[in-house]
Amino acid sequence: MSSLPKLPLSPPALVTPGLRDLGGFSPATVQLHLVSAENSVGDPARALAAAHAIDPAALPTTERRARLYTDMAHAHNRWGRRDACISSLLAAERCAPQEIHARPAVQALISGLLLSGRTTSDLRGLAARVGALRA
Repeated sequence: MSSLPKLPLSPPALVTPGLRDLGGFSPATVQLHLVSAENSVGDPARALAAAHAIDPAALPTTERRARLYTDMAHAHNRWGRRDACISSLLAAERCAPQEIHARPAVQALISGLLLSGRTTSDLRGLAARVGALRA
């Protein structure tokens, strides 16, 4: 699968201190966009490598921290790492439950996990909370 071209500058070099006050740009948020982009082009290994370079505490909002964990969950799922996917989803829910419970893409991921393999009490509980359990 194709991957994004290597950036000539590292994310910290792309962000000046003045931009940090305009919209929450920081090295961590630039890196977060890289995680999403790598997921979009179908490269879970690079998405996870980019994700592991982020300190979640450096992200400015709980929503962005939840996005980091949901992006990691999607990458783990694509790579077949079911337990890591579920752990990432639970971490996202701990950060911002309202973000996880309201996102159709997350509900679809959880529904897919329910249908594709063994379930655990953690997965069933998460599915119930996001409305992914079918009656």
